[in-house]
Amino acid sequence: MSPPEHATPVLVVEDEKPLAQIVADYLAKAGYDAIQVHTGPDGVAAAREIDPDLVVLDLGLPGLDGVEVCREIRTFSDCYVIMVTARDDEIDKLIGLGVGADDYITKPFSPRELIARIQSALRRPRASKLATVASPLDESQFGAMRLSKGTREVWVDERDVALTRTEFDLLATLAESPRRVFTRRQLVDAVWGEGWGGDEHIVDVHITHLRRKISDDATAPRFVGTVRGVGYRFIAEPASDGTPR
Repeated sequence: MSPPEHATPVLVVEDEKPLAQIVADYLAKAGYDAIQVHTGPDGVAAAREIDPDLVVLDLGLPGLDGVEVCREIRTFSDCYVIMVTARDDEIDKLIGLGVGADDYITKPFSPRELIARIQSALRRPRASKLATVASPLDESQFGAMRLSKGTREVWVDERDVALTRTEFDLLATLAESPRRVFTRRQLVDAVWGEGWGGDEHIVDVHITHLRRKISDDATAPRFVGTVRGVGYRFIAEPASDGTPR
């Protein structure tokens, strides 16, 4: 059965062809337009050609591994990336997320679980599909940080900071309610969606990468503070009039 017209394109980059076919079949049944490729270089080329909304990306690929594929895709696309790894250890997960992956799943996995993760991700609009014409109300100033929701841009100490979609969404969620303490579950629900069923500690990984990019020392933070045993909060106060200073 062919996908419906204008179906959301999802790219599956997986060298195990039987697994790739199973995932593609489930995607087709769920109404997505699934495209399969089986090597790292082909994954990069396909991502350029079809501009998928989401990529299911295996870590162990021939030609280029999943980390390098993700790094290259991030130079030209804001699509969602779900990294698949056969090794259940933190190093692979951290490396994958560090180059811009939005989520990860470990083999063996249930295709239904993967589809649920995909559906959860795709409920969040891609940055490139949001309006990019900002008004003064789109920008807020928090000490040395200026944040624009309209253009999804962040400046720290007048330096433009390049964030992934997930990092920006986490930062914007925290900044919407300065000093409010968010639990990991609340941040997962706000950023990944209430139907997301992965490990809540994915929040910690993205917060670590976010802090590094905004030059925020966890031991003496200017922007994102840790509330031990609970979660995180945004500690910088907004400008009194709500506009950039």
